Amino acid sequence: MATIQDIPRDPVADLAIDTRLVRGATRRSGNRETSEALYFTSGFVYPDAETAEAAFAGPEDGWIYTRFGNPTTAMLEDRLALLENAPAARATATGMAAVFAALMASVKAGDRVVASRALFGSCHYVVTRILPRFGVTTTLVDPGDLDQWRSALRGGAAAILFETPSNPMLDLVDIAAVAELGHAAGARVIVDNVFATATEQRPLSLGADLVVYSATKHLDGQGRAMGGAVLGDERFVIDELQPFLRHTGPTISPFNSWVILKGMETLGLRMERHARSAGRIAAFLADHPKVQAVRYPGLDSHPQRAIARRQMRRGGAMLAVTLAGGKPAAFRFANALRLADISPNLGDAKTLVAHPATTTHANVAADERARLGIADGSLRLSVGLEDADDLLADMERALAVA
Repeated sequence: MATIQDIPRDPVADLAIDTRLVRGATRRSGNRETSEALYFTSGFVYPDAETAEAAFAGPEDGWIYTRFGNPTTAMLEDRLALLENAPAARATATGMAAVFAALMASVKAGDRVVASRALFGSCHYVVTRILPRFGVTTTLVDPGDLDQWRSALRGGAAAILFETPSNPMLDLVDIAAVAELGHAAGARVIVDNVFATATEQRPLSLGADLVVYSATKHLDGQGRAMGGAVLGDERFVIDELQPFLRHTGPTISPFNSWVILKGMETLGLRMERHARSAGRIAAFLADHPKVQAVRYPGLDSHPQRAIARRQMRRGGAMLAVTLAGGKPAAFRFANALRLADISPNLGDAKTLVAHPATTTHANVAADERARLGIADGSLRLSVGLEDADDLLADMERALAVA
């Protein structure tokens, strides 16, 4: 398979992000197809044994096995790299595979990881329960407290992991400030950019070393396919991450790569609509008497609004709302919604609602959930592409029930 250095610079690399999302990394076969080709194969054949030997000796201009690489997946990886202005990218089977691979390719026994405690439930599990089994110590800090980051990093670290905005309570991390602290401590800075997406926030330009995605979310955008990605430094991606992925096998299906490629073509349009509707809904909920609190980066009431203005283009599609009546009120509200489906997924064309304390963060200890602000009355909303006026009317009616 050709290395990154062998791939000519994409002709749209210097054009606007929406152009890159539609035109980037499209390499047509001899059939001159309009849509990207789907190479739905596990293996590849060679004209002779000598060519096979050369392929496995690598680097080479060819393909070996879809666990190692696939032409459709390579187009997805190259388009992702164009989207982020990243030197290199590798796709994975899921977002959690991307997070785990980024961490495991960065640490060894005896190393230390410093992470935000405001993590998705599975990420929290990896950091606090799985990494220690391999002799990696972990330290959790409050995401917005730079003094805690500074203190935790004094002893050095191999890696830093954080989400911004975080899942589910939309806490923010000052990417540039934490990256500076992390680099001074010798750490690789890994940012989960799922909630914001690259159209709203560019962690690599703010000092992060790696960006991880669940492509299952906004990149696909319609709840159809599982996938993930790691983007960042070319040397790390090729020398450290790629061997880990090839030999452990969290391989994305070529079909899923193709679906996500097609979804990316409309990412810019969708995020604009998502953010516009989410902003209106957040403002409406913030003023409602039955609502105790709303977290949305686009609201002036967000406690880290200044950070949002510095590093985010818009507020994104996600918001958290805490109802005054606790879990019973939250359940009544969710059950009464007609234009929102109860689902742990997010980033869909359809509006989705989840109760983190009993679903995505059920395995996080109750005292830790309380520290993260995840109350029994808290709900996470992923605002979809439905008409905003219809969504607002539906939520007003559901709040009357709650």
